[in-house]
Amino acid sequence: MPRSLSITASSVDPGLLTLPWSTGLADWPSKDIVWLPKGISRHLVRFANLSGRVVAVKETTSEMARREYEMLGNLHRLDAPCVERVAVIAGRTDAAGEPLPAALVTAHLRFSLPYRALFTHTLRPHTATRLVDALAALLVRLHNVGFFWGDVSLSNTLFRRDAGAFAAYLVDAETGELHETGLTRGQREHDLEVARTNIAGEIMDLEAGGRLEGGVDAVAIADGIVSSYRSLWAVLTDQETFATSESWRITERVRRLNDTGFDIDEMSIVAEPDGTRVTITPKVVDAGHHQRRLLRLTGLDVEENQARRLLNDLDEFRARSSRIGDDEEMVAHEWLTRVFEPVVKAVPFDLRAKLEPAEVFHQVLEHRWYMAQARDSSVPLAEVLTSYINDVLRHRRDEATIMGPPTDTMSLPALTASGPAVDDEDDEEDVDWRDLV
Repeated sequence: MPRSLSITASSVDPGLLTLPWSTGLADWPSKDIVWLPKGISRHLVRFANLSGRVVAVKETTSEMARREYEMLGNLHRLDAPCVERVAVIAGRTDAAGEPLPAALVTAHLRFSLPYRALFTHTLRPHTATRLVDALAALLVRLHNVGFFWGDVSLSNTLFRRDAGAFAAYLVDAETGELHETGLTRGQREHDLEVARTNIAGEIMDLEAGGRLEGGVDAVAIADGIVSSYRSLWAVLTDQETFATSESWRITERVRRLNDTGFDIDEMSIVAEPDGTRVTITPKVVDAGHHQRRLLRLTGLDVEENQARRLLNDLDEFRARSSRIGDDEEMVAHEWLTRVFEPVVKAVPFDLRAKLEPAEVFHQVLEHRWYMAQARDSSVPLAEVLTSYINDVLRHRRDEATIMGPPTDTMSLPALTASGPAVDDEDDEEDVDWRDLV
């Protein structure tokens, strides 16, 4: 190994030394490569095995690799949704001593997918809308911590299922800037316009390849990020004025923010000198309201919509068992051991790479509801689980790590971690659950 090779990492994995850094990434041997679907990138990206986990390796300049490494670290400290940095590899040379590009190594986000891997035949309108809404929520969270992205797109984002919706994560931060004093309106609008333009181009690219359902308007889908972003940003930041007799509106504003998944750490409240009007302005807003509550009660760390759904079931469990006045943490522990864990443990071991446990639980609840609707009566949970596992889960692709053929702009999942992928149409959650029961 060349002596000039340098590794920058907060915690160096010895396995990094075994990867073929003296070979250009395009020529890495198949034994080191994991074929995963990925978005379009201006740089060469490959997935590799590292000490039993999967990492993404991107070739770029040393300066850009170090800059993005630092940016991902800062975003992680701000609890922004992004991939986890692993290392920067610089000083690479080939066997002849010729210099090779530096490499940025990041951890693969389990159960995440690039947008092109969420369908196999055609992209349906409501799937596209859910992806755009997730990207809008991500952009709001990033802007809220002062991050200017500069290259917002579906391709630079990973998506994880989140109880019928999607949660979005930033993948590419090389164009980003972090501003401690926050972003100006112009910077936010620039990111929004870049997002709209890029999304329209990405959807049109699908259309050109015959992979867009007929009647879908690419421009309308792209415009959706603007309306979704502005609506959420207004809920988080708009100043509100009301009469002093309407002080209940303070509580209403907090509840509205909580419903969108955000918490208020600080709120500015200013009363008029004559005492007739009150103005409130949220000062510091943090995402993950339901996530934090569920984590505190149960120790489960899940996505925001999943947390909301699990908390709803927890509240229903409390009502069903007449435990309304009991200690919340005691009831939560009982729900965890009597309801959640038995459902998750009922999934056969060979199917556990299909979906995250929280997503499985959400889908079981959906399946139970539709079975009950079809029969017009309640259905025992054991029967629901059997039906869901055999009729739904068994036919899904594995999403812990979806395998695919070796191509930079990989779209179609060809192999899963446990065998051939199901050749399903579009996003599997687009299937009408009523057709499954």
